[in-house]
Amino acid sequence: QVQLVESGGGLVQAGGSLRLSCAASGRTLSRYAMGWFRQAPGKEREFVAGISWSGGLQYYADSVKGRFTISRDNAKNTAYLQMNSLKPEDTAVYYCARSRAYGSNWYRDIGEYDYWGQGTQVTVSS
Repeated sequence: QVQLVESGGGLVQAGGSLRLSCAASGRTLSRYAMGWFRQAPGKEREFVAGISWSGGLQYYADSVKGRFTISRDNAKNTAYLQMNSLKPEDTAVYYCARSRAYGSNWYRDIGEYDYWGQGTQVTVSS
């Protein structure tokens, strides 16, 4: 059984930075791709960033490209999301998830992810 636990969220002013962590227990994440999604109140969960199992391929939503960086450390069984130049529009609950990455566009497809963390709140003030 795999459990994912996010941490690092909080309140930050616009233009600031946060780093989110996603720690896995149980089986290692080394054989799985990983992704970050976010969900604001009353809105659908949206893709933020994805990373291949080796870390060699990274994918980003247009809304965060150039500001966010996804990474992973398989030795620590942990994935990260570095968020810079934060905007109020980034306010949401952020979730990490794992994927078998079956499809060619797996990183954008919420149906490709089988395990999810509980989420961590990120609030960006203007």
